Amino acid sequence: MTDVLRRGRASLAFGFFAQGAAFALLVTRIPAIQDRYGVSDALLPAFLAAVPVLAGVGSVTTEQLVKRVRPSVLLRWSQPVVLLALVGVGAGGRMAELAVALAVFGLAVGALDASMNMLGVSLQRAYRRSIMLSFHAAYSLGGIVGASLAWAGAHWHLALWVSYLPVVAVLLPAALAGSRWYVDGDAAASVPEAGEGEGEQQGQEQRQTLVFKLLLPLCLVMSFAYIGDSTVSNWSAKYLQDVLGSSEQLATVPYNVYMVTTLLGRSLGDFGVRRFGAVAVVRLGALVAALGFAVVAVAPGAWAGMLGFTLVGLGLCVLVPQTFAAAGRLFPGVSDAAVARLNIFNYVGFLVGSPLVGGLGDAWSYRGAMLVPMVLVLLTLVHARSFAPREDRYGGRYERPRTADVGRGSNGV
Repeated sequence: MTDVLRRGRASLAFGFFAQGAAFALLVTRIPAIQDRYGVSDALLPAFLAAVPVLAGVGSVTTEQLVKRVRPSVLLRWSQPVVLLALVGVGAGGRMAELAVALAVFGLAVGALDASMNMLGVSLQRAYRRSIMLSFHAAYSLGGIVGASLAWAGAHWHLALWVSYLPVVAVLLPAALAGSRWYVDGDAAASVPEAGEGEGEQQGQEQRQTLVFKLLLPLCLVMSFAYIGDSTVSNWSAKYLQDVLGSSEQLATVPYNVYMVTTLLGRSLGDFGVRRFGAVAVVRLGALVAALGFAVVAVAPGAWAGMLGFTLVGLGLCVLVPQTFAAAGRLFPGVSDAAVARLNIFNYVGFLVGSPLVGGLGDAWSYRGAMLVPMVLVLLTLVHARSFAPREDRYGGRYERPRTADVGRGSNGV
């Protein structure tokens, strides 16, 4: 691979890392944010739901913008907005200020998530082997760092802005500096390793259109995965503290443990895909995640609950990266549009998951509510065949090294 691709991969991985840290700092301090602004338990689900709704708007907008603006440009400028909005969440004092900061955060996150995964899909095509999980592993590593800093903030009783500002002061300039090495789809497709007959194939791909009916199974899997993920992100701290009787300090740990296990699973996941295929990896992930939610639902104490969240992390971690990769295989000529459309269901999962678990928890029990994501994750097994590679596989047992898996950028779509 060329130095351009290596630098592009490293800089994009750092972008995933920064986003993971920012998101973890937000979600693991939800109880503290709730206390700071006086948000009631009844109103909290509405605030949590507003972020994915606006992020979905940001993702839809990104699908249109990439027809005229490169995904790398959108990523370069959306990431600083996300980080600054995080500081705004910690620095405000009134509920209206919290609403504005979360609105900006949500809109920018939609553009950020979509453009990051567009570049990841393009680079995976250029590398001609599975690397998508490695980017999401960097996100998990960022989540670990962010959750650890959140734990320190809770332990030392630091104000939210004191916890957030130093992190943003480090990540923001570093992300801007690294952004000059981002590689868009057209640049990735022009590396010297491209095959002689690839130009004609790419011309045919660019004439492909996005058929939503074909993308729908992957959209459902994305929603199921993020319902599970949002359950951990938004409710694990509250579940441990209110249901399992842990301290506020200990309540920040489950998300950290969850991110550690997603890092482990994603670090090894690309090798699993190359060896056993995406279908087998997705099926195993769904089964392990469902088992984890079952353990959480019946956990007698905080440590058993953390064991359950550990299993959830090991299972869920492979689903989202492989869903993006499968969309790229399905629509190689319009991968940016497919990724942006699929990314909307990331937020559909968050939008459904947060109020669903919260509503069921208030009306019934939080233990019973944990069975809902368990069942939905199991439904992934129904759609597992959608992850099967077609004729354009990579090398190895399930992959061919000289054939592209995922599409170029869709700047000209």
